Parts: sequence; structure tokens; C-alpha cells
Amino acid sequence: MAPVATNEKSTTSPNVQSLKDDASKVFNPFYSPAIADDGDESYIHSQYKVGVSSRSLIVQIWNIETFQPFFPNLSWPPLEEVEVTERALFADPEKKSLFRAAKKVRHYTPVIGTEISGIDLRQLSDSQKDELALLVAERGVVFFRDQEINIQEQLDLARHFGPLHKHATTPIPKAGIEEVHVVYNDHSRRPDPASFSKLELWHSDVTYEVQPPSVTSLKVIAGPEYGGDTLWASGYALYSGLSPGFQKYLEGLKAVHSAVAQADGARAAGLPVRREAIETVHPVVRVNPATGWKSVYVNPGMFATDSRRFTRRIVGVPKAESDAILSFLFHQIAENVDNQVRFQWEPNSIAFWDNRAVVHSATFDFWPATRHALRATPHGEKPTSVEDYERQTGKVAKDRQLEIWKQQGLDTQTNGKNYSTKARGYND
Repeated sequence: MAPVATNEKSTTSPNVQSLKDDASKVFNPFYSPAIADDGDESYIHSQYKVGVSSRSLIVQIWNIETFQPFFPNLSWPPLEEVEVTERALFADPEKKSLFRAAKKVRHYTPVIGTEISGIDLRQLSDSQKDELALLVAERGVVFFRDQEINIQEQLDLARHFGPLHKHATTPIPKAGIEEVHVVYNDHSRRPDPASFSKLELWHSDVTYEVQPPSVTSLKVIAGPEYGGDTLWASGYALYSGLSPGFQKYLEGLKAVHSAVAQADGARAAGLPVRREAIETVHPVVRVNPATGWKSVYVNPGMFATDSRRFTRRIVGVPKAESDAILSFLFHQIAENVDNQVRFQWEPNSIAFWDNRAVVHSATFDFWPATRHALRATPHGEKPTSVEDYERQTGKVAKDRQLEIWKQQGLDTQTNGKNYSTKARGYND
């Protein structure tokens, strides 16, 4: 851990103005922890802020007064494996209970994204929660607007899907709820395009954990009039778009997912890391137990260099081959718009997505406005490879797109793929 100064005064200690200046510098949203805010204590949701005012920032880093810090110096033990019940397996496949309660169900694209209106999330029955879990697993991400659900209710709903994750490096909100991941940015933190590329913002949450998240929810409680959208991309669709030979090759691979860079970023800022960083090996293609569908499972987030991204390398292949495969998959995630959906937030909008099957990316186009959201993050099962899924369940893992085409009565004898170079005449 980076050294933290004591309360002894020193002529070499940074002065107040320099710390204020540091708090307003540009930042990389992954590498730079949220240790600054605009100091507006009249802000209606200030109890859920993660940042601190300039005065509190000085106190936290230099410990010269007795203000309560928002990055508590705690030490958590390593996470142990926990049993997780896949609630989607209890759902009515037709989701009658959930859909009958809705005023409207609208799919955003054929591949990913559904919005439901007319439902109060606070009133969901257990059967409706199970059906929501299945819908999220199938559609990747499901949106609701005008939701008055508070953070405690959001956490209770999330617990229906699994035990809640506590992040090792993100700050604790003023309300002191350790299971909440706070997304906060205001005019004091200006994104620095020189420190990250847009490709590097695509990620799946904490894939380095032994049991990464499943049905995750994010509620925006304050945001700009426009901008600050989030995009999601389907790992199912990425898999479906590959040639059968490449699909089979990827199914046999595993990759290392690392928390090290995120922990290093916290320590570089002089902040504690509450749980030591780990690296975990997961299959490159995993099967979602809720659907039985195969999904590409790699995580480009953080930095383009292999020492700074979440998915660092593919195990057991030459580095050049690993780099080429990961680069190809990362670019498919970021650049294949057919696999993506974009959501324009409003205050009290909430999204539920399945981290096992999608990746997502923020847009940092709203500065200097404020954007503030709260995330609840249930653990899922250990990622399961195609081989292990089929051995453990006796079922055959499926290609989502082929299953959809079968339901539509279409011929899938050629795997639904035609790689002819003949011009299609498609134009828009």
C-alpha cells in the first residue's frame, strides 16, 4: 500500500491549493478512484456520494483532522465460494406473471435490450422476480423507468438473485452501505481522453472474482438532461457471429482475469484496498445456466496493454496468438453495432443486466454535468465451460441465434451462416 502521511506538520506537505487542484484534474474512469466531488453538500443525494469536498480530501489523505473518511481502511478476507440458486430456472418460460402486470413490453433490437413499462419494482412477487431473471438472461438487459425503489429495496431485490458483492476498491457512500457500488461524476472530475480509449471502457463487472456477478442492477438517481448513456453488447451474439470452427476453438480456451490493475490504481491514489487483488482463470466461452446458451466471456476494460486490462491473457497459447484473439474479440465487442443496444437514462431509470452474457460501456460525454447512479451486484455461479456444462447437466449447450431461428421455423442446417462474398445490396 502506498504510504499515508501522518498528522505531523511538514514544510514539504502539499498545501491546500495543490490538493484542490489535484481534485479537479482530468481522470481515467477505471484507474482513478472517485476521491473528489464539487463539495455541494446541498445536493439532494449527497448521502450517496462517494467523493469528498476539498477539505475532506485533505483530511483523508493527510489525516490532519478528525473527519470521517469515505474510503474506510478495512481489511476483508478473501471471498469464499458460496452456493447460488439460479432463480431463472424456477420461472415460467412464457413469463405470464411478469408480462400480464406490464402495460407495455418493447424490445429495442432483435439481439439485446427490452423495456418494460407499468410495473412497480417494489411490488414484484417472487414468481415475477424469477421471470425477470429469466428475461434478463435471455435479452441481456432489461430497462424500467419512473421507479421509486430506494437503495435498500434495490438491494433486497438483488438478494433474490444471489448474495451481494462488496467491491474491494470503490469508495463507500456516506450512507455507509458497503454492498452499494456508487457511480458518480460531476464537474470536478473531467474525463481525460488522453488516458483511455473508448474501447477500454467496455467491460463486464469484476470478472476476476471466482463467482462474478449475474443479474446486476443500476439505478440513475441524478443525471444530465442528455448524454451519459450506457451501451450493452451481447456475448451471445458475438459467439453466434463466429464461424463454427472458431467457435469450437474458443470453447476449449481459458483466460486469466485480473484485479491487480484496479487495486494498483487505488494504492497509487493513497487509498486502501479492502480485499487483496486476485487473478482467476475462466472459460473464454461460458454457458449461462439460466438459458443454456453459449456466450463469449472476455473483458477488455481498463487499458489496451495486457498488464492493465481485466482479461490479461489466454492460457496455454503463444502470447502473439493470445493477443490476436483477445484483440479481435475486444474489437468485435466495441465495434459490431448489430450486437449492441444504447439506453438514454432519466432520473429513476433502472437497468438489469446479466454480466454472464453482456458487456457494457459508459459514455463520458456529459461533463461538466453531474451523473449519479447506484449499483447492486449479486454473485453468480462459477463460470462454466461448454464441456463442464454438458457433463454436469446432461444437456447440450446452445447457440442462441440458432435457437431463435428454430423457433421461427427457419432452416439451420448450415448453422444459419453463409460467408459468401457476393454483394448483398444492403444500404442505409
